[in-house]
Amino acid sequence: MWKNILGISGPKRLLVLLKKESLMKCKMKDIILLPTYNERENVAWIIPEIFSLVPDIHVLVIDDNSPDQTAEVVRGLASRYPNLSLIVREKKTGLGNAYKDTMRQLIHDQDIRSLLTMDADGSHSPEYLKELLTDISDYDLVIGSRYVAGGGVEDWEPWRKFLSRFGNMYSKFFTGLKINDFTAGFMCIRREFLERLAFEKIGSSGYSFLIELKFYLIHDFKARVKEVPIIFKSRREGESKISHQIIREGIKAPLRLFLRRIWKK
Repeated sequence: MWKNILGISGPKRLLVLLKKESLMKCKMKDIILLPTYNERENVAWIIPEIFSLVPDIHVLVIDDNSPDQTAEVVRGLASRYPNLSLIVREKKTGLGNAYKDTMRQLIHDQDIRSLLTMDADGSHSPEYLKELLTDISDYDLVIGSRYVAGGGVEDWEPWRKFLSRFGNMYSKFFTGLKINDFTAGFMCIRREFLERLAFEKIGSSGYSFLIELKFYLIHDFKARVKEVPIIFKSRREGESKISHQIIREGIKAPLRLFLRRIWKK
């Protein structure tokens, strides 16, 4: 299922490679999970920018076998950045599945302090990484939020602003969570909280994985949460991944979580 940067296949052998080559270099590791599909132009600048701002961070690119040779660009960068690793998946199966499969392989490593989720298209500016990493010392989940004081979006069309606002109000109503940005994909999560999570409960394979993940961490495990303001930017290069399937999944996931809340009472 997985091919790593040196061609060794299989998740168990992948983790051995990661530990030996990069992840053992600091006592407690923070790892950015960076899913990609056709992000060749964006990874070429965002990965160097991440390491310029947070040199000791670890970055694990999870590529869904991009036809635009995203993986080749990452391989080229790996010679400059020893804390950069790569997984190439067999095919595109959705953002949620990329996160789930990878998190399952990392959450039992007690040398890891936190896992970060982040878009590779430049929407999430690396300038906020230090704040997320600082705050995770006192919280279990730190969310880069567009919808708290000081946050916002940049260069969005009116329809996209409406869709995002409506989606967040819809999710808040059905999940009952007291957070402001349900679809935020820029997060820092303490590993031990993820270790408690039964990932098979999460039914979403796409972006709604982010809603379900927050629900289980906050509702079931009572995670201490902080939302920090970020400015969400339009992607620098390439095309948006939003689709009708993503919107449909975004409607279904909060309803499924609402029913779970009712049944558990």
